[in-house]
Amino acid sequence: MMRKSVFLGFFAVLAFSATAFAQDKDFKWPPMLRVATPSAQTGSFASTNGWAPMLQEFTGMMVRVVPEDSEVRRYMRFTNGKEFELVSTSIAEHAYATMGNNGYASVKPVPVRVVWHHNDTPWGWAVRGDSKYKTIYDLKQKGVRVALSTQSPPMMKAAQEALPAFIGWTKEEAAANWTFVPVGSYAEGARSIPDGKADVAYVATISSITQEMEAHPKGLRWLPMPLDDNKGWEGYLQHRPTAIPTTLDFGVKSSIGVDSISSNFIYWTRPDVDQEMIYHLAKWFHGSFDQYKDTHGLSKRMSMKHFRNFLNHSPFPVAEGTVKYLKEIGEWTAKDDKWNEEMTQKMDRWIEARTAAMKEAKDKGVKLHWQDKEYLDILEKHTKDLEIFKTRL
Repeated sequence: MMRKSVFLGFFAVLAFSATAFAQDKDFKWPPMLRVATPSAQTGSFASTNGWAPMLQEFTGMMVRVVPEDSEVRRYMRFTNGKEFELVSTSIAEHAYATMGNNGYASVKPVPVRVVWHHNDTPWGWAVRGDSKYKTIYDLKQKGVRVALSTQSPPMMKAAQEALPAFIGWTKEEAAANWTFVPVGSYAEGARSIPDGKADVAYVATISSITQEMEAHPKGLRWLPMPLDDNKGWEGYLQHRPTAIPTTLDFGVKSSIGVDSISSNFIYWTRPDVDQEMIYHLAKWFHGSFDQYKDTHGLSKRMSMKHFRNFLNHSPFPVAEGTVKYLKEIGEWTAKDDKWNEEMTQKMDRWIEARTAAMKEAKDKGVKLHWQDKEYLDILEKHTKDLEIFKTRL
């Protein structure tokens, strides 16, 4: 099944010229590049399968695209298991993973690095087209059923804390008035809306499952989060500091023009992955953009323009191989060196603090579990003075 996935863009390969830019003759690509993405029903998976066969054609290496819906499990397979060289994940997930929030608290932290911008995924709070809830503020009442995506700690936090904060509630008030409907995957959470299992869910506007929802007889509606509601956004960003308020401009038709959220998805690697390969991969992403940009709507967001815009505000360190290439083409400055070093040190401090917390817990016989209060108290002691990962302004 996985091998078949890289051929989804077969017809695009036929149109791809292997002479898009000069291949360095002295560099030998590895036999295989393994790339992990969210589930097969997401735009991340589909768009990665747009460029993967082109890279395979150009380099001769096998490019294997592996969908893994569980955010925590994908992180563990990527970092601790080293099953992949590249992974597509939102900046919110990697912020949570590094800081040990929620389900990541008991997962061994590993440093990660930015390779390339994948997309700035638009998200929103969706209801069925015939829902009685017309605005985001209509949710401030008893009895609302909210889908709770248990596979993603940031999505859980968005539902349990950020959304309530936007409408002026605490987490406790939301728990007392709403019914949270646990779902085990992103797709299940999205489908809970047309299926009538939940009233509202956190949904990306560009995923294939969202297109199915749009085609449902009852349709789909998005609850606007007015950009001028400063108090609401201040509350929301306290819980989701990497979210970006925006007016949706791509995705299913029903979402266009709605004030909501975008969340950057990035292709990440680890420092221990061959950085010369990462350099050549960055070079290929840039040099072949015109060839793969039309293979999927999200692929257009992989341009140097979008990547550079992301770097201007990124709170995460960039891979050495990518920095080398960006310097080579004049897209990296001494100012970038400064913030990148600061972000590298920041990540290192978090890794060191969390590693120390896990060691102390083990030495004391404390259970390493994200719901164990004694362990969480130890974690808080080691990390309380560290700055969280948030958008650089």
